[in-house]
Amino acid sequence: MGEGAGFQLGTVGALSLSVVSSVSIVICNKALMSTLGFKFATTLTSWHLLVTFCSLHVALWLKLFEHKPFERKVVMGFGILNGISIGLLNLSLGFNSVGFYQMTKLAIIPCTVFLETAFFAKRFSRSVQSSLSILLLGVGIATVTDLQLNMLGSILSLLAIVTTCVAQIMTNTIQKKFKVSSTQLLYQSSPYQALTLFISGPFLDGLLTNQNVFAFNYTPQVLIFIVLSCLISVSVNFSTFLVIGKTSPVTYQVLGHLKTCLVLAFGYVLLHDPFSWRNIFGILVAIVGMVLYSYFCVIEGQQKAREASAQMLQEKENDSDPLLRAEVGGGVNSDGAAPTAQVWSSNKDLRA
Repeated sequence: MGEGAGFQLGTVGALSLSVVSSVSIVICNKALMSTLGFKFATTLTSWHLLVTFCSLHVALWLKLFEHKPFERKVVMGFGILNGISIGLLNLSLGFNSVGFYQMTKLAIIPCTVFLETAFFAKRFSRSVQSSLSILLLGVGIATVTDLQLNMLGSILSLLAIVTTCVAQIMTNTIQKKFKVSSTQLLYQSSPYQALTLFISGPFLDGLLTNQNVFAFNYTPQVLIFIVLSCLISVSVNFSTFLVIGKTSPVTYQVLGHLKTCLVLAFGYVLLHDPFSWRNIFGILVAIVGMVLYSYFCVIEGQQKAREASAQMLQEKENDSDPLLRAEVGGGVNSDGAAPTAQVWSSNKDLRA
């Protein structure tokens, strides 16, 4: 009981940390990019990952966690794939309308469900599938506006969806297979992610903005917001790995859409962004979907826990059954009596 409660508390803490840090960094980056004109998203992400690695290296030096190396090829491939998925998402936003980009993000959930079902034999109940459909409908109503299609943008979006799904599934799979924590995995993979984006970032940002990141006018205010964004990103990156490791890639995507709704709400309240009844209705529908998804996941989790407990209890009863012990133990009991007499006198099936 205590262990299960501790796991649930850790999961709630991970989800809360992810929401707070993600909403905070979105508000910070919005001020940095919209107000101060620093629009180099991919390069900024590479700085985020570099600061994250340095922070974790300090934490390792302070012995706040234990370094647990595993297959270098797996770490390298995972880190590079994560970096590529981030770059493709930024390109998708740059070459598509905002509405089509939101559709791209919505497509990540059904794609993840399909991949986990096809390659990992994972089963999603009809209740969970229905709640996910309600969630996606609500987020779609709240965020999707124009849907302008073009061939290049569509290809980039498709690649972004696939790489993001695979990277998030790998996050969960690697942590379970190699028995590494989210901190250990992030510490080992963040240098490869940072290097991938640091090399490609200036080129991609120049392609999307027609500006040179190195020629930008870095005023003290811009530097303050960049430093603040990098510091918040440590929490964002850590909570991402933590949530996926404790839950699942699908739950992380559901949480991401919750954060989208919260960002819309915060933007309206704090930044006075344009808002309509359509946004409000979509957010309410999405919240209903998220509540239903959480409810069904908890119910199914409790059912699986009961089944596991019943199976363990059955195994214990089988292990303690006198007839089984006599068959395994063989000839003579400790008191010298024939084992058969003790067995038959205490066999609960015969008494019944």
